Amino acid sequence: MIGYLIIGLFLFVLICASFYFYHTAVARGKKHFIADDPDLQIDPEIGIRSDQDKQWWKNQSFYHWKMSSRDKLRLFAYFLPAKKPTKNTVILAHGYSGDAFIMSEFARLYHEKYNMNILLPDARGHGKSEGHYIGFGWNERLDYLDWIQQVLTQLGADSTILLHGVSMGAATVMMTSGEELPSQVKAIVADCGYTSVKDELSYQLKRMYHLPAFPILTLTSGLTKIRAGYTFSEASALRQVEKANVPILFVHGEEDAFVPTNMVYQLYEACQSEKALLIVPKAGHGLAHRTDPAGYQEKLTQFIDRYMSR
Repeated sequence: MIGYLIIGLFLFVLICASFYFYHTAVARGKKHFIADDPDLQIDPEIGIRSDQDKQWWKNQSFYHWKMSSRDKLRLFAYFLPAKKPTKNTVILAHGYSGDAFIMSEFARLYHEKYNMNILLPDARGHGKSEGHYIGFGWNERLDYLDWIQQVLTQLGADSTILLHGVSMGAATVMMTSGEELPSQVKAIVADCGYTSVKDELSYQLKRMYHLPAFPILTLTSGLTKIRAGYTFSEASALRQVEKANVPILFVHGEEDAFVPTNMVYQLYEACQSEKALLIVPKAGHGLAHRTDPAGYQEKLTQFIDRYMSR
């Protein structure tokens, strides 16, 4: 009898833990653990440039684009035309718990240096977009297919499109890469993305809570399937880049402790399309461009010149 009680109590604790981790990681809401994470703290000297990016954002007159997702969510995006007429458009993808505004660094870069039209969606469950959960790039990949179609509809079928994502945004564009893309999508930049949701959450469970992935992550994944329509295992950037036909530039900080740098080597090796790799020394998570803007832009310019003019 006592044995059954212990087993029952153990199962109850596991179920409660799965609901806790779903609420913490997947459900929409403020992620306070992100702000307090020592591996995500920005060096003050590196972060100085962000003030200029914030002011640049405030000075822009964005158009507001809206779209209904395939599962009937109202999605929102900011659009900024290039300074001079161009066929080139970059669609940016922001990271976990952020919104389009945190991509102001890259929006400014593409607008001022590369004279591109800029589209910055708020991912589902973030910013002004609807949604009660975070898809970690998997559900968002279908949203990005539809944003691509929005660009073609609004700006013309002769558009040339670049996708650029950071962190979860990098996972989003990599997961998008494995789908059937229109020929107007010429290239993808994936900056500090993870191999799969399962791999990343397993790593975080051990790093933050000192817990093994099994059985908590398995139960949380099952709950996510019920509530959000996907499992952590199926949400794999690694499997998607294996199917990619579009060129991908993989970027990662050498000292990234939030999405471990070894993941980018796995992604690069798995990718079967044309590809390039940039590892930025001394850069933490999402800080490759701020740490070495000259080196980053040199590699990015080479990549753009090679593939966007095709």
